[in-house]
Amino acid sequence: MLVLGVESSCDETGIALYDTERGLLGHALHSQVKMHAEYGGVVPELASRDHIRRVLPLTEKVLIDSACSLQDIDAIAYTQGPGLSGALLVGASVAEALAFTLDVPTIGVHHLEGHLLAPLLEDSAPEFPFVALLVSGGHTQLMRVDGIGRYALLGDTLDDAAGEAFDKTAKLLGLGYPGGPAISRLADQGHPGRVKLPRPMLNSDNLDFSFSGLKTAVLTAVNASQGNEDAPADIALAFQEAVVDVLVAKCMGALKETGMRRLIVSGGVGANRQLREKLNRVAAESQVAVAYPRLEFCTDNGAMIAFAGAMRLKHAAVGDHAFTVRPRWDLSALAAP
Repeated sequence: MLVLGVESSCDETGIALYDTERGLLGHALHSQVKMHAEYGGVVPELASRDHIRRVLPLTEKVLIDSACSLQDIDAIAYTQGPGLSGALLVGASVAEALAFTLDVPTIGVHHLEGHLLAPLLEDSAPEFPFVALLVSGGHTQLMRVDGIGRYALLGDTLDDAAGEAFDKTAKLLGLGYPGGPAISRLADQGHPGRVKLPRPMLNSDNLDFSFSGLKTAVLTAVNASQGNEDAPADIALAFQEAVVDVLVAKCMGALKETGMRRLIVSGGVGANRQLREKLNRVAAESQVAVAYPRLEFCTDNGAMIAFAGAMRLKHAAVGDHAFTVRPRWDLSALAAP
């Protein structure tokens, strides 16, 4: 079956075609980063309007690139939540309208399930069960994954997500949006050990995260370093090392707690080079296998939505195409297909 995937949860419009027999046939993505950079973060109304402009041209492009037509589509998957309400409504309304025209079923996909399953798009896809680290601008969670829809929350962020902490720290350092790539580039120029920052909840007796205190520590370091031209790079390096140390330690703690030997890392922060390098090193020492999606599938994309939808096709339904979106949606509440 050929599944069209539509992603519009935040600031990227993603379209993809996934065939249950042939795999991923094509995908296209438009990022709104340049538009939102002027404001230092995502402006929901602008995001929604841009999705309206992009979703149909991107769909046409993917169909042409994949040598497919609308009539070849057997089902349509779209991001139902979580995310920005207006942005989600754009993708949902276009998907349901198109499905009504084609008389094909639709399925609303959980955005985080898309991220969680993204590594399964790769040739060397990990097998169930495994521990998953979902780490992005809006989420930092550890999940036990026993199969499609069989998810148990192991640890969650108590305040800022890791990606959000990157954005806020970048702003404190006078860097652009998004903060992750900007911090990573500046950190490459930093000197190890010059700035000391805390590792929040590193030694807690649970698998939860907290990054708001680290952000406050960065603010203190910035205020104390006025006039030192090397300080921004040193602070960026220290901040990145602190986040990476916490993420790696919590991942290894989750593996120990569950007794599992496989870990997957998904979400925008999962593209961070320093995180991958340290996690790969520590995992190898512990004889743990680590899998990631390709870099282009770490951020929001249509391929992960098309794939997740394909995995849940038995839940797809042809109805009156009335729909709702779910800006807040607990991943662990999903049922197995």
